[in-house]
Amino acid sequence: MDSVDIEVLRTAESWRKSGRKAALGTIVKTWGSAPRPVGAMVAIRDDGQIVGSVSGGCVEDDLVDKVKERLAAAKKPELLTYGITNEDATRWGLPCGGTLQLVVEPVSEHSGLQELLQKIESQQLVKRRLAMDSGRATLEPGRWQDVLEFDGKVLSAVHGPRWRLILIGAGQLTRYLAEMAKMLDYQVIVVDPREEYAAGWDLAGVKLDRGMPDDVVRELNLDGHSAVVALTHDPKLDDLALMEALKSAAFYVGAIGSKKNNDARRERLRGFDVSDDEIARLRGPVGLYIGSKTPPEIAVAIVAELTAVRYGVSEPSWAAKPERRFDPSACEVKQT
Repeated sequence: MDSVDIEVLRTAESWRKSGRKAALGTIVKTWGSAPRPVGAMVAIRDDGQIVGSVSGGCVEDDLVDKVKERLAAAKKPELLTYGITNEDATRWGLPCGGTLQLVVEPVSEHSGLQELLQKIESQQLVKRRLAMDSGRATLEPGRWQDVLEFDGKVLSAVHGPRWRLILIGAGQLTRYLAEMAKMLDYQVIVVDPREEYAAGWDLAGVKLDRGMPDDVVRELNLDGHSAVVALTHDPKLDDLALMEALKSAAFYVGAIGSKKNNDARRERLRGFDVSDDEIARLRGPVGLYIGSKTPPEIAVAIVAELTAVRYGVSEPSWAAKPERRFDPSACEVKQT
């Protein structure tokens, strides 16, 4: 789940704790060109204050009115549908005849939001099952392949980091990249066995693993929701991680460095029994060309490429040609 939806949960629970009534809305189904995806959430307080979005503003006004009218007496969740007909879709501002269904539940001590937030903050993936007939929620461990499910009786939604990003090296660039990735729904793991880098690592919510990169990457059992970026410029660390990552199911494997250095890296990887097809998966120099010069800008370029690959747009039309891709090592930015 993304950081916006985490904020929705956090706000709804804080309202409850302060003695206010609140409702939590979750999109469970869409048809046509709905503005927000399944799983998007919104929290509405009894006075109409709202956090989050389920339609980009199209139906929120009506939803707020309904919540204010019904919340005081609400005891269990209900299902609301917007945009059943083209006329309704036009009325609610849903584009292209889009339709959405959402479950609206009164927030109570039975909602389990406090425990859910604690688990999310500890980087756990959690499945929350909401019973429509009682409004009670139960929590259980989630799996990477879990998706939102709704059968009319139970709403099962998965919360917590759905994607993993493994960063090799705990330098300055890693800090910026880790912070940005956290906001984009990644569980971030930093791997660096070097004492001088580990001693200064203090980024909250980002685990630092002191193991050797190849061992850590292998033990993580990377799947299609995982990405690896090597950032140390040290072949003893980067190459070890890459030779394992390129053999895995990770959706993205990249390394910082100049084109010359990455060409040399590819030759070294062949010596580690990495096939040509596996080496062809390596993205390096890593990141889209956006003219980056500073560590935060380089991090933006890497996050942009991660996002493009994640959504199946591996080389967007606005990206530079491969031969002009930015070479982070060409600028005088020391990775410290």
